[in-house]
Amino acid sequence: MSILEWIKQPWPWYVAGPLIGLTVPTLLILGNKSFGISSSLRHVCAACVPANIPFFKYDWKKEIWNMFFVVGIFFGAVITVNFLENPYPVVIHPKLAADLAGYGITDLTGLVPNDLFNWPALLTLRGFIMIVVGGFLVGFGTRYAGGCTSGHAIMGISTLQMPSLIATCCFMSGGFIMANLILPFILSL
Repeated sequence: MSILEWIKQPWPWYVAGPLIGLTVPTLLILGNKSFGISSSLRHVCAACVPANIPFFKYDWKKEIWNMFFVVGIFFGAVITVNFLENPYPVVIHPKLAADLAGYGITDLTGLVPNDLFNWPALLTLRGFIMIVVGGFLVGFGTRYAGGCTSGHAIMGISTLQMPSLIATCCFMSGGFIMANLILPFILSL
């Protein structure tokens, strides 16, 4: 197996997990930096919107490394989609596939179900709720919690911050409630 074929495969948890976990000490050692993605939107707004809004009045240039990190994620995604795409379909549990088929979701060839996430679906009530309302709630929750799941769950818990533990428990509880109680209702629309 070539290195390129090995990279294209899904990595096992015991490789990917420690690599993600090692970002915390690396960032702390390299300059006492905090890991998180959601703060980059604040940096972009502070850099691009010269308004007199107190929330955006800070020295965003000290956090420019975070912007490079986000740009790297974007270009990493572009490279992955164009050159490193896994040719095999995403493997999901047969019971989940049967449950989704009951809601009319049968195209499971991509990373997300194409039946739910496409431009025509956006014009349906179900698609609008899933894409627009869901996106708004994720953004609102991120701001309300003071950070995103990656910042709280990876960085915050690693540095023993109680608010991050509470936020991560709330994220997980919300995810379980959404997946098991609310999502079936939305999918039946």
